[in-house]
Amino acid sequence: MEEYVYKNHKKLRCGYTTGTCAAAAAKAAARMLLTGQRISSVCIDTPKGISVTLSLSDIALSDTTAVCAVQKDAGDDADCTDKIRIYATVRRCAGSGIVIEGGTGIGRVTRSGLEQPVGSAAINSVPRAMIQKEALAELAAAGYDGGLEVVISAPKGVEIAKKTFNPRLGIEGGISILGTSGIVEPMSERAIVDTIRLELKQKKALGYETLLLSPGNYGQQFALETWGIDLDAGVKCSNFIGETLDMALELGFSQILLIGHIGKLIKVAAGVMNTHSSMADARLETLSACALLAGANADTARGILNCTTTDDALQILTDRHILDAAMKIALEKMLAHMRRRLGGGIWDIQIEAILFSNIHGVLAMSDSAQAFISQIPLKKALL
Repeated sequence: MEEYVYKNHKKLRCGYTTGTCAAAAAKAAARMLLTGQRISSVCIDTPKGISVTLSLSDIALSDTTAVCAVQKDAGDDADCTDKIRIYATVRRCAGSGIVIEGGTGIGRVTRSGLEQPVGSAAINSVPRAMIQKEALAELAAAGYDGGLEVVISAPKGVEIAKKTFNPRLGIEGGISILGTSGIVEPMSERAIVDTIRLELKQKKALGYETLLLSPGNYGQQFALETWGIDLDAGVKCSNFIGETLDMALELGFSQILLIGHIGKLIKVAAGVMNTHSSMADARLETLSACALLAGANADTARGILNCTTTDDALQILTDRHILDAAMKIALEKMLAHMRRRLGGGIWDIQIEAILFSNIHGVLAMSDSAQAFISQIPLKKALL
């Protein structure tokens, strides 16, 4: 593709989604089956309004079946499904219209709360609509009033799926066919947020009222050994603290427990709700301000500002005997910002938090955090 976006002052080439690949392969296979003529490429319009012309491979054509593949091009995006081949097998079937199914390498939904119902192929609604639209256009062009069965497959999908969120989401046996715009924008944050939303919806569908959040895997063993909590029982919100809180409120959770390392969550004490370093840092500045509020002098504040890591800054606070006081202030400010984000008490949702450091241990826990811990299911037995 010759579509580009600019991120962090870099020109990055866009690609196209597995959904676009599936729709293009389905269109091409339907045309070949209905006309009896082989083609080498096909053009489709993506939901974003960008037309793409895609080459076909692995073509097989008979009187009853047409098969072809489209290779995904993720552009400059770091995508584990880049270069995977998405196949469409099209056959005539009884009735009218289009029947869409998943074949080898396409995952199956095994848990409720996802976009498709349990037992269905993991082909999301926008790709399904794209496949339907393109196949119906070929029916109309050929003047054929019967039905077509379209089976989407990805032979390498079983192995590639192990590198995706699918096993965690309860999608087994392969990849998902995804995409809301049909176009892959490199370094897109939306795809990560959409995955977080899926996990939240799934937890809600399973009956969770207390939602466990953590930014990532950092400190996972610490949480397990200290509280017996398996962070995999919760949702990893990455850097998107604010957007995750918004979605949790929207989905109707009644309680949230956020557990994280001071190096990430101290930013929230400054009101930073996207904690990626490219958006904001403010770690040492916030720790310095908390130290001053806890009674530190100017030399201590300057020492913290000159640190390289938060653990170095925590050591200064320890040496000055104000670690506990500073961490209490940091936690209070974190909770104030998050509660404001959640409506400031307008809505019936509670949030508690725990701050820790792998070197210094538990730094601060809010008043009801321990009570929330007892309500989190799926805690692993300590080994």
